[in-house]
Amino acid sequence: MSAQATLRTGLSVTTAEPVLTNGRLDGIGVYSRALLDHLPQAGAEVVPLSFAPHGDARKVTLGRALPLSFPLATLGDLILPSSVHLSTRVALEKGAAPLDLFHATDYRIVRMDCPVVATLHDALPISHPEWASPKLRKLKNWLQAKAARKAQHVITGSHYSIRELVEHFGVDENKISVVHHGVAAHWFDAPSAEERDITLELHGLSAGYFLFVGTLQPRKNVERLLEAYLGLPPVLRASRQLVIVGQPGWRSEELVKRIKDAQQRGENVVWLDQLTEARHLRHVYAGAGAFVFPSLHEGFGLPLVEAFAAGVPVACSNTTSLPEVANGAAVEFDPLSVADITAAMTTLARDDAVRARCIAAGRRRALELTWDEAARRTVAVYHEVLKK
Repeated sequence: MSAQATLRTGLSVTTAEPVLTNGRLDGIGVYSRALLDHLPQAGAEVVPLSFAPHGDARKVTLGRALPLSFPLATLGDLILPSSVHLSTRVALEKGAAPLDLFHATDYRIVRMDCPVVATLHDALPISHPEWASPKLRKLKNWLQAKAARKAQHVITGSHYSIRELVEHFGVDENKISVVHHGVAAHWFDAPSAEERDITLELHGLSAGYFLFVGTLQPRKNVERLLEAYLGLPPVLRASRQLVIVGQPGWRSEELVKRIKDAQQRGENVVWLDQLTEARHLRHVYAGAGAFVFPSLHEGFGLPLVEAFAAGVPVACSNTTSLPEVANGAAVEFDPLSVADITAAMTTLARDDAVRARCIAAGRRRALELTWDEAARRTVAVYHEVLKK
């Protein structure tokens, strides 16, 4: 196959399937949707395919349903010889050409009747089980590690993740390619001040606040962020809100209680757990004075790049993939040190020179991390796989 040939690619869009997401995409859903939108411009003919919710193909609205649900396909892998593969042909329109390859965008990886490329974002449930739900943990981890080795090639979002995938999933390092995730073009376009201010007023926000975006769960480290904010001088807290955007996740009860307790004491803390409109989220970024991302573990960290593109100065953890993604464009801190987080927040609030440097460097970094570039690199991986 020539390097210029158009590839017929089956793309897993299960994580973006509306009936499963209720219209709220998580990071993997954003990734799947972005590939669906951008791969065609990079030279791939995309056929969106989804494992049907509860095995009911009639519920699939984004693309076409695969012939088996993921649990049934996985069971087939376990009890049938390895020479038996899931046929994608019956999911395609009658008379359609076969797929050149199938791209699984999450852990739902099974043997197919064509080469499989899989994106594995991290090995978090195995590398850090304390941050994952204990429900059926051992079974899920075993299945995920087994699934990872079914792919002919693996894509991951950062060089940091390679070590985890090799160590915990047993993936051959020679079969892993790094393709950084991207940011959508609309993040670079500032909304009008009028639109922004309407959204801010709607949610009780005053421009210039410290912003965090992400699901409330242990690894996001929002407890220390809240503590760091409460450690700022009173005059700084009075002039700058702490705005937390994200739905409650696993083991978030204590954090939610702390947030509500702080609010009841009159602290300048706002929690937006129902910010569902994409344009409203863009407006909230636009109104921020600083973006603070204290996560303890990220395979990539997409909110970081969204803040860069939105022209917001960023402070982030100096751990896992985040220094690689930031590439010097953020103020970095030790996420285990409340004092360090407080110092970084103070710097972005009071040092105009550092703010200006971070804004400029962040915009440059975001321009390197677009979905167009991610799609181009992804198609290059496809071609390499099909050459072998």
